Amino acid sequence: MDHASPRDRRLDRRIPLGCSAHIRLPNKGEEVSAQCIELSVSGMTLHANYVPTEGEVVEVVIASPSGKMKRPPLVTQLRVIRCHPLDGGKYEIGGSTVCVVD
Repeated sequence: MDHASPRDRRLDRRIPLGCSAHIRLPNKGEEVSAQCIELSVSGMTLHANYVPTEGEVVEVVIASPSGKMKRPPLVTQLRVIRCHPLDGGKYEIGGSTVCVVD
């Protein structure tokens, strides 16, 4: 979902999660452990030891919050918009949801 300006992107309600997740790398057959920090209708923020390129589309599998709901994982395709280094060799990855995978 495209928005007119950076300010508009903040209109979507963000839900803090802190759930475990995996990033499935395209054409590499690999998975990278991640943590889904927050989720919105239009995207998400992840922390991981992976440095994606801007515009890269990855598949993200997000586990249900532990102890709160017994639901199957949410699987989405995410287009990377930003990636910033954090302490401890981790990176904060922000992206927009391309689609939800069945």
